[in-house]
Amino acid sequence: MKLENRVFIISGGASGLGEACSRLFVEKGAKVGILDMNEDRGENLARELGESAVFCRTDVSDESSVRDAVAEITSVFGAIHVAVNCAGLIYAAKVHSKKGLFPMDMFNKVIQVNLIGTMNVVRYAVQEMLKNEPDENGERGVIVNTASAAAFAGQLGQAAYSASKAGVVGMTLPIAREIGDYGMRIVSISPGLFDTQMSSGMPESFKQEISQHIPFPKRLGRPSEYAATVSHIVENPYLNGTTIMLDGAAQLPAK
Repeated sequence: MKLENRVFIISGGASGLGEACSRLFVEKGAKVGILDMNEDRGENLARELGESAVFCRTDVSDESSVRDAVAEITSVFGAIHVAVNCAGLIYAAKVHSKKGLFPMDMFNKVIQVNLIGTMNVVRYAVQEMLKNEPDENGERGVIVNTASAAAFAGQLGQAAYSASKAGVVGMTLPIAREIGDYGMRIVSISPGLFDTQMSSGMPESFKQEISQHIPFPKRLGRPSEYAATVSHIVENPYLNGTTIMLDGAAQLPAK
């Protein structure tokens, strides 16, 4: 699918991986709906990007919030061609520790945002994409979800996060087999360690140490590299139903 004049919705689009996508696709001539909880960042980014961007405060774990955001973006730009799910939450805790049992309210919250939130955006995006006229390749829409390397090899304390991201990986192929009949594709990306807001609390010494477990390049990933991968997925019509590892071939230790 060509990027120019296409309409994107990007959850978590005001920071980190999502912000990199918002910036790249406006630069490439697309229209972008920025879905995010952070009003200040979202409104400032939309203002900076100009008429090609609209911000909607959105809680992806809330079905009505997603529904309203999708409706607003559609009313402004007329359609939705690409949905990119970058909204996410990370929480680390052991099943049992000196602090007690793993708090199930946090387990539920991680699942609600990372897995159910992703599905909320997928559902409402597909509903709108069905209204699109197929392009010259018969394509109506593309969905890109963010999983994680933790879906395959989670570290100690990542039970909730790994479970949520494994769910994103697990639903990719079944959804691809379903929506393919309508000229739509879905692909997931499993990033390794990226230099984003999620990692901003890590000490620089820890980032340098963890980078030594990445064969090449020995550094954290850059949000621009994630956005470039999304761009390739959208433009390559034969990528479908799979999960792309974007991690520098990292094999992180258990702890």
